[in-house]
Amino acid sequence: MTRVIGLGLGGGHNLCIHAYFIVFDFPNKKNFIYWFGYSFEQATGVSMNSEAMGGNAIDPNTMSIIVTKGSLDWAYPPFILGSTAAAMGLNVTMFFTFYGLSLLLKDLDLKVTSLGNPAMKMPMMGAHMGMPNLVSAVPGVDRMATTMMKNLIKKKGVASIPDLREMAVEAEVRMIACQMTMDLFEYTQDDMIPGLEIGGAATYIEVATQSHINLFI
Repeated sequence: MTRVIGLGLGGGHNLCIHAYFIVFDFPNKKNFIYWFGYSFEQATGVSMNSEAMGGNAIDPNTMSIIVTKGSLDWAYPPFILGSTAAAMGLNVTMFFTFYGLSLLLKDLDLKVTSLGNPAMKMPMMGAHMGMPNLVSAVPGVDRMATTMMKNLIKKKGVASIPDLREMAVEAEVRMIACQMTMDLFEYTQDDMIPGLEIGGAATYIEVATQSHINLFI
């Protein structure tokens, strides 16, 4: 059998770009790279030929992260990975879209919920205890879970999200706020921390095609 990967790009009103891949089989890696490189260049106009890109198509010390979630627990992975990578000498770009955009607000009010989150088991009374969904749906339980999580973070000496965000800023991580999301949720640049860039899907795609590591969180 042969393996082929097809790349398709599409969108509407310049608001979004959809990518999809169709997988078959290819006889060898050389043909796969040739076909994919050709198709990618035809679809995006970006050449995968190293000579066409100055002899170095992708800088290995580059990383991009799409940040899509804005709860307390989901705020840690992108900021930890981003600040750590920057400290290791990588050029890091973080693109904040939809609920992830709230992580760029000047006034953070991050919460965590145990509803639909069976992996959330807090250390209590010498054991790790989860919370049934029925209990999680009771008003006030999310506030209690958030307080417990913040107390645990402080007790264990884990850096807070504001501290991690400041570390990322100091490490010169490039942060891009999604323009569409800002318009959708009626945020302005005055609501955000200073030093941000405003951009859309095309801005991120340009970064992603030049990054060695691309993460979706």
